[in-house]
Amino acid sequence: MAGGSKRPPLGKASTASITRALTAGSRMVCADNTGAKELELIIVKGLKGVLNRYPSGGVSDMIVASVKKGKPEMKRQVVLAVIIRQRKQYTRSNGSKIRFEDNAAIIIGEDGLPKGTEIKGPVAREAVDKWNKLGTIASIVV
Repeated sequence: MAGGSKRPPLGKASTASITRALTAGSRMVCADNTGAKELELIIVKGLKGVLNRYPSGGVSDMIVASVKKGKPEMKRQVVLAVIIRQRKQYTRSNGSKIRFEDNAAIIIGEDGLPKGTEIKGPVAREAVDKWNKLGTIASIVV
Protein backbone atom coordinates (compact mmCIF):
# COMPACT_ATOMS: atom_id res chain seq x y z
CA MET A 1 0.00 0.00 0.00
CA ALA A 2 1.41 3.37 -0.97
CA GLY A 3 2.22 5.98 1.63
CA GLY A 4 3.07 3.52 4.38
CA SER A 5 -0.38 3.57 5.98
CA LYS A 6 -1.40 0.29 7.57
CA ARG A 7 -5.00 -0.79 7.45
CA PRO A 8 -6.28 -3.55 9.72
CA PRO A 9 -7.47 -6.72 8.02
CA LEU A 10 -11.19 -6.62 7.23
CA GLY A 11 -11.70 -10.39 7.22
CA LYS A 12 -13.73 -12.43 4.75
CA ALA A 13 -17.30 -11.93 3.56
CA SER A 14 -20.30 -13.44 5.34
CA THR A 15 -22.85 -15.73 3.71
CA ALA A 16 -25.69 -14.42 5.91
CA SER A 17 -27.87 -11.47 4.95
CA ILE A 18 -27.04 -9.30 7.96
CA THR A 19 -29.28 -6.31 8.62
CA ARG A 20 -27.17 -3.25 9.43
CA ALA A 21 -29.01 -2.10 12.54
CA LEU A 22 -26.40 -0.17 14.55
CA THR A 23 -25.94 3.40 13.35
CA ALA A 24 -23.41 6.03 14.38
CA GLY A 25 -24.06 6.96 18.01
CA SER A 26 -25.43 3.54 18.98
CA ARG A 27 -24.27 2.32 22.37
CA MET A 28 -23.43 -1.30 23.04
CA VAL A 29 -22.06 -3.51 25.78
CA CYS A 30 -18.36 -4.32 25.72
CA ALA A 31 -18.42 -8.10 26.18
CA ASP A 32 -14.75 -8.72 26.95
CA ASN A 33 -12.50 -8.23 29.98
CA THR A 34 -10.47 -5.22 28.79
CA GLY A 35 -11.95 -2.83 31.38
CA ALA A 36 -14.45 -1.08 29.10
CA LYS A 37 -18.14 -1.49 29.92
CA GLU A 38 -19.97 0.51 27.23
CA LEU A 39 -18.95 1.53 23.70
CA GLU A 40 -20.42 4.12 21.34
CA LEU A 41 -20.15 3.48 17.61
CA ILE A 42 -18.38 6.23 15.67
CA ILE A 43 -17.96 4.72 12.20
CA VAL A 44 -17.86 1.35 10.44
CA LYS A 45 -14.52 0.45 8.85
CA GLY A 46 -14.57 -0.35 5.14
CA LEU A 47 -18.03 1.15 4.60
CA LYS A 48 -18.64 3.17 1.45
CA GLY A 49 -20.79 6.17 2.25
CA VAL A 50 -23.88 7.57 0.58
CA LEU A 51 -24.85 11.23 0.90
CA ASN A 52 -27.04 11.89 3.97
CA ARG A 53 -27.01 8.22 5.04
CA TYR A 54 -25.87 7.33 8.54
CA PRO A 55 -22.98 4.87 8.68
CA SER A 56 -24.42 1.62 10.02
CA GLY A 57 -23.06 -1.80 10.86
CA GLY A 58 -24.14 -5.26 11.88
CA VAL A 59 -22.73 -8.49 13.26
CA SER A 60 -19.07 -9.17 12.33
CA ASP A 61 -18.36 -5.59 11.17
CA MET A 62 -15.22 -3.82 12.37
CA ILE A 63 -16.03 -0.46 13.90
CA VAL A 64 -14.30 2.52 15.45
CA ALA A 65 -15.84 3.15 18.87
CA SER A 66 -15.44 5.40 21.86
CA VAL A 67 -15.34 3.97 25.38
CA LYS A 68 -18.13 5.66 27.38
CA LYS A 69 -18.11 3.65 30.62
CA GLY A 70 -15.43 1.55 32.25
CA LYS A 71 -12.16 1.86 34.10
CA PRO A 72 -10.77 5.41 34.30
CA GLU A 73 -7.78 4.58 32.08
CA MET A 74 -10.10 3.18 29.38
CA LYS A 75 -12.72 5.96 29.37
CA ARG A 76 -12.73 8.41 26.44
CA GLN A 77 -10.38 6.25 24.37
CA VAL A 78 -11.08 5.62 20.69
CA VAL A 79 -10.68 1.91 19.95
CA LEU A 80 -11.27 -0.64 17.19
CA ALA A 81 -13.98 -3.20 17.91
CA VAL A 82 -15.96 -6.02 16.29
CA ILE A 83 -19.73 -6.35 16.71
CA ILE A 84 -20.56 -9.84 18.02
CA ARG A 85 -24.30 -9.50 18.85
CA GLN A 86 -27.22 -7.36 17.70
CA ARG A 87 -30.84 -7.14 18.78
CA LYS A 88 -32.24 -6.68 15.28
CA GLN A 89 -32.87 -10.06 13.68
CA TYR A 90 -31.01 -11.11 10.55
CA THR A 91 -31.33 -14.05 8.17
CA ARG A 92 -28.77 -16.82 7.81
CA SER A 93 -28.07 -18.54 4.51
CA ASN A 94 -30.18 -21.59 5.52
CA GLY A 95 -33.24 -19.35 5.98
CA SER A 96 -33.28 -19.27 9.79
CA LYS A 97 -33.61 -15.94 11.56
CA ILE A 98 -31.53 -15.08 14.61
CA ARG A 99 -31.43 -12.24 17.12
CA PHE A 100 -29.83 -11.63 20.51
CA GLU A 101 -30.86 -9.95 23.77
CA ASP A 102 -28.46 -7.03 23.45
CA ASN A 103 -25.98 -5.26 21.19
CA ALA A 104 -22.40 -6.15 22.06
CA ALA A 105 -18.88 -5.70 20.72
CA ILE A 106 -15.35 -6.64 21.74
CA ILE A 107 -12.21 -4.53 21.49
CA ILE A 108 -9.53 -5.66 19.04
CA GLY A 109 -6.05 -4.45 18.20
CA GLU A 110 -4.64 -3.04 14.98
CA ASP A 111 -3.73 -6.57 13.86
CA GLY A 112 -7.30 -7.86 14.29
CA LEU A 113 -6.58 -9.90 17.44
CA PRO A 114 -8.82 -9.47 20.51
CA LYS A 115 -7.37 -7.42 23.37
CA GLY A 116 -9.27 -9.36 26.05
CA THR A 117 -8.80 -12.97 27.06
CA GLU A 118 -12.45 -13.99 27.44
CA ILE A 119 -15.84 -13.05 25.98
CA LYS A 120 -18.96 -12.83 28.15
CA GLY A 121 -22.11 -14.24 26.58
CA PRO A 122 -22.78 -15.79 23.17
CA VAL A 123 -21.02 -14.83 19.95
CA ALA A 124 -22.67 -14.96 16.52
CA ARG A 125 -21.28 -17.63 14.19
CA GLU A 126 -20.87 -15.03 11.42
CA ALA A 127 -18.43 -13.07 13.60
CA VAL A 128 -16.40 -16.21 14.36
CA ASP A 129 -16.28 -17.16 10.66
CA LYS A 130 -14.95 -13.72 9.73
CA TRP A 131 -12.63 -13.25 12.74
CA ASN A 132 -11.09 -16.67 13.50
CA LYS A 133 -9.45 -15.69 16.80
CA LEU A 134 -12.83 -14.90 18.35
CA GLY A 135 -13.72 -18.59 18.32
CA THR A 136 -10.78 -19.51 20.53
CA ILE A 137 -11.79 -17.17 23.39
CA ALA A 138 -15.60 -17.38 22.97
CA SER A 139 -17.47 -19.50 25.50
CA ILE A 140 -20.63 -19.92 23.36
CA VAL A 141 -20.94 -19.66 19.57
CA VAL A 142 -24.51 -19.44 18.29
